[in-house]
Formats: sequence, C-alpha cells, structure tokens
Amino acid sequence: MADKSRRKQIRDELRLKAQQEFEAGLPMSREKFKSLFDYLDVALAKEGCNDDHALTVWFLNSIGIDEVGDVIGWLIDNGGYCDCETLANVEEQFE
Repeated sequence: MADKSRRKQIRDELRLKAQQEFEAGLPMSREKFKSLFDYLDVALAKEGCNDDHALTVWFLNSIGIDEVGDVIGWLIDNGGYCDCETLANVEEQFE
C-alpha cells in the first residue's frame, strides 16, 4: 500500500512540476491567453480563418502586447499554426 501511495505522490509532483514549467514559459499571462481564446471564438465564427494569425495579431496589438512575435512563435511551437488551430490546439493546454 505504501508503494502505491508513493507512486501517486511522485506522479502528482511530476504533474505539478510540468505545470510550473508550462506557466513559466508563457510569453504573456494566462488571463491574456484566455481573453485571446474568447476573442478568437467569436471572431472566427464571424470571419472564418484565413490560415494565418491576423486575428491573433490584431488582438495582441489591441491589448498592448509589445512582443507579438514572441507570442506568435510560442503559439506555433504549441500547435497554433493559424488562428483556428490556436483555438483548436492551444486552448486545451490551458484547461
């Protein structure tokens, strides 16, 4: 029984460490990412995706993000190759 408890503790510690590393690597706050996803949800329903990051860039500029390129690079590295893939692939990493 102690082995099972210890394995669970190790799994929990590894999960926490992975979450901390994810958070530390974010190019902007979690709250701003959630706002981006909310914006993309509405904007993509209206305008569709042009297979680029035009909507994301507009949003980032509108909230005063200076390093837009860093955020776009991070999105691409995490499966957000365009606006709709950002919503489909990246948002789930924040749940």
